[in-house]
Amino acid sequence: MSRIAPRIHTDAAQIARLEALLPQLHGETQVQLTLHDGRRLLGTVAVQPTLQQYRNDAGDEGSNGQLRLDDLDTPVQQHHVWLDEIASIRELPPTAP
Repeated sequence: MSRIAPRIHTDAAQIARLEALLPQLHGETQVQLTLHDGRRLLGTVAVQPTLQQYRNDAGDEGSNGQLRLDDLDTPVQQHHVWLDEIASIRELPPTAP
């Protein structure tokens, strides 16, 4: 994984917002994500993400995290979403085997 992020965060309130997302993104949980740009993604959280330290293109350091979401309809398709792109998370009911 690259140590460069498109956006980094150093503000305590923004970092707290990102940290508040983590408990909703347990591994193997099926979720619907709504992103700030209006897109919606349905999928299964592959592994619970964590906040990490990244640098931006200018070399500044800050926090962000990346989520790998396996597409609900096509599990071989993966979505890699930066945590700061997530506007809301809705847990989906489990599907029958």
